[in-house]
Amino acid sequence: QVQLVESGGGLVQPGGSLRLSCAASGSIFRIYSMGWYRRAPGKERELVAAITSGSDTNYADSVKGRFTISRDNAKNSVYLQMNSLKPEDTAVYYCNAGLESSGYIRRYVEVWGQGTLITVSS
Repeated sequence: QVQLVESGGGLVQPGGSLRLSCAASGSIFRIYSMGWYRRAPGKERELVAAITSGSDTNYADSVKGRFTISRDNAKNSVYLQMNSLKPEDTAVYYCNAGLESSGYIRRYVEVWGQGTLITVSS
């Protein structure tokens, strides 16, 4: 019943910027952590950035200083500001959340969005 929906993907020139958004909806009791993963063409999926409920953050070395992750707990949303984009940033970006669903019995689940494509090219 819980869904993550990403938005903000598209085509951008090298050196440009994009902002990704991800909103969680459904029967949610509490979201503990949220993050962004990406899968580049012909490569394995990797962690880009993550943020905990306490706002602690973690970044891949390749994006440190260029990307910033943030969250809005009131909106059950997470964002990724991407600056100084490089061609190697081209990938499908996936939103991820670890949360407890609501109901008579609360359950911890990990949820993935369907992905949004970022293409960095001239």
